[in-house]
Amino acid sequence: MALKNKRIEVMNFLEKDIDALVEKYLIPIEKIWQPTDFLPNTEGNDEEFFEEVKEIRELAKELPYDFWVVLVGDMITEEALPTYESWLMDVEGVDQVNGKNGWSKWVSQWTGEENRHGDVLNKYLYLSGRVNMREIEVTTQHLIADGFDIGTDRDPYKNFVYTSFQELATYVSHNRVAKIAKDFGNKRLAKMCKIIAGDEMRHHHAYSEFVERIFEVDPNQMMMAFHYMMKQKITMPAHFLRETGGKIGSAFEEFSNTAQRIGVYTSLDYIDILEKLTKRWEIDKMTNLNDEAEKARDYLMKLPSRMTRVAERMKVPENSFEFKWVQPAIIK
Repeated sequence: MALKNKRIEVMNFLEKDIDALVEKYLIPIEKIWQPTDFLPNTEGNDEEFFEEVKEIRELAKELPYDFWVVLVGDMITEEALPTYESWLMDVEGVDQVNGKNGWSKWVSQWTGEENRHGDVLNKYLYLSGRVNMREIEVTTQHLIADGFDIGTDRDPYKNFVYTSFQELATYVSHNRVAKIAKDFGNKRLAKMCKIIAGDEMRHHHAYSEFVERIFEVDPNQMMMAFHYMMKQKITMPAHFLRETGGKIGSAFEEFSNTAQRIGVYTSLDYIDILEKLTKRWEIDKMTNLNDEAEKARDYLMKLPSRMTRVAERMKVPENSFEFKWVQPAIIK
């Protein structure tokens, strides 16, 4: 049987459990948090509203330049959601026509949860007074217009490896940003980023379970998909990041350097995520694999130590790149 047909057959087989997985990992719309829960109330007393905005702007002055670069980059990544949804809707086995199947139902409801992340961060940044919103909006539009290629094609196995990895990476980033904000006494922003991180962790567990279930019914090809994605390396969703007048991808390396410099997301975190996935999917315990899958498994088991040696030799630039997104540090 052709690999494509086998994957569709597996996706159809697993679809019967989607409703239970939606109930397990996603929160009903009426019960989940919304952006306004963390922002000044525009319908309330004018004086109270402006006092809250003033507090946001005053606390924003305490946070360092690199912090704002990372927060902006995280927000732009979240705001590029239309690209991610359109990509996942095109994956083999996901059918959004003829009344929609279970997989497209998952993608739609997952998108609804993710959409709140960019909304709340966007509004907070707008109120903070520390960023150039127009430059941010230009970058966001470029990122959506440029699209992306994460190397998964329409293969559901590869896409679920990618989302399992990437959801955990976004958890790490938002969680670290929350900690820095808390250390600077910015409780509102810390709470905001912490709850976003919680969403990302739930989504990580969901996509990881999708992979676990595929391993149960098609271990050889699932192992090959995992091997393929890690050999070519997981491409970050904002890898085409650029500022006004820049070429595609020209801002991503500097954004990545900034995230590494302040410890929000580093090459060691990348390796740690790989090890967590390998452990969760019990790669080392799998039996009855064919020769090709066995070689793939051996490669995956040795990969973390190999990558650690490379990471230890990497040097991150000490000086901050001047992004158009962020106003210069405020001199008191």
